[in-house]
Amino acid sequence: MKIANVVCSKGRTGFYFDDQRAIKAGAQHDGFSYVGETVTPGFHSIRQTGEAVSVMIVLEDGQVAYGDCAAVQYSGAGGRDPLFLAEDFIPVIEKEIKPRLVGRELTSFRQLAGEIDSMVDAKTGKLIHTALRYGVTQAILDAVSKAKHKLMCEVVAEEYNTTVSETAIDIFTQSGDNRYENADKMIIKGAQVLPHALINNVEEKLGKNGELLIEYIIWLKNRVLSLRTSDSYNPVLHIDVYGTIGAAFDLDTERMVSYFRELEKAAAPLKLRIEGPMDVEDREKQMLALKEITARLHEEKINVEVVADEWCNTLEDIKYFADNNAGDMLQIKTPDLGGINNTIEAVLYCKEKGVGAYQGGTCNETDRSAQVCVHLAMATKPVQMLAKPGMGVDEGIMIVYNEMQRILAVRQARKA
Repeated sequence: MKIANVVCSKGRTGFYFDDQRAIKAGAQHDGFSYVGETVTPGFHSIRQTGEAVSVMIVLEDGQVAYGDCAAVQYSGAGGRDPLFLAEDFIPVIEKEIKPRLVGRELTSFRQLAGEIDSMVDAKTGKLIHTALRYGVTQAILDAVSKAKHKLMCEVVAEEYNTTVSETAIDIFTQSGDNRYENADKMIIKGAQVLPHALINNVEEKLGKNGELLIEYIIWLKNRVLSLRTSDSYNPVLHIDVYGTIGAAFDLDTERMVSYFRELEKAAAPLKLRIEGPMDVEDREKQMLALKEITARLHEEKINVEVVADEWCNTLEDIKYFADNNAGDMLQIKTPDLGGINNTIEAVLYCKEKGVGAYQGGTCNETDRSAQVCVHLAMATKPVQMLAKPGMGVDEGIMIVYNEMQRILAVRQARKA
């Protein structure tokens, strides 16, 4: 089966692009927007509509496969590729990528995805934008699955020598700043991992001595115990602290270890994960800091897992952190890795090294990219995957949960 055509359309994401540099420089909230001047090139306002490009591959038999190019909320920051605007990048797809795809045989996802993922921009000499590689490889996976009359997860399993999961993967939900009401939604819907909580400010959310986070975790634990309808429902508490613990405790390892012991007690009997305990603003130093805190918690038998996020963005980064045990779990932020072939390899590498794989992403993705990511998760079996897109909880859970259940139902029906 050959590719007959490639068609693009402009799309919306499930959230927004935010100028992180402007926010860190002190931009103030004005309702749901921000007031102030932009800092990052490409932004016309500090918060603006998230954009995507839907890439549709038309097969020679008329079937249409598709994937969505999308980038993270904080595009253009932290060494990431620049702001992804549809009108800037649709021409790149049509002029540079489409000619490479039309007429190609759909025999191997891995081969064709690898080719697109390694494409270099002639002007910059660098790889093409991560969002382009992300969305086009999604469409390629869907196209190969349609050509072979298989589910996308089955294509991945076949080409990477894995088996498709016969049970659902745990879903991690994110609350945004609405960490109380949204936590209720998560508990009512039985989310296995919750609530993210967006603890990104020491004084307002963590507390100068970490007291505000302890109060929140105690509230959250008690809320789970009071709202749950079964004693068997014991979700993992996963809190992203954006480096605030390190900031509050001056990166003093012993003080942080003592604080983690308090966090463990606050969460008990529920399991606790802390994402991004510190941010030392350098990849090597971040790896060493996470390696040290992880080892110390293990030595002290403190049952709180450390999750790496910042400075662990690419497939190369993930391998580096995994090789050095810099965290109990690594977030694999799918759009930042470019081609979805890299997400597959990242999960499998973490499993090989005995490190927890969290197949993450961003609130600023689309329904389609989330659906494709479900197939990647079902084929590679990470510990958990993110409910996405958006920050409303209900929508992200619905999209990810429903796609997962479709896969399970179809494969079960074949056995009947």
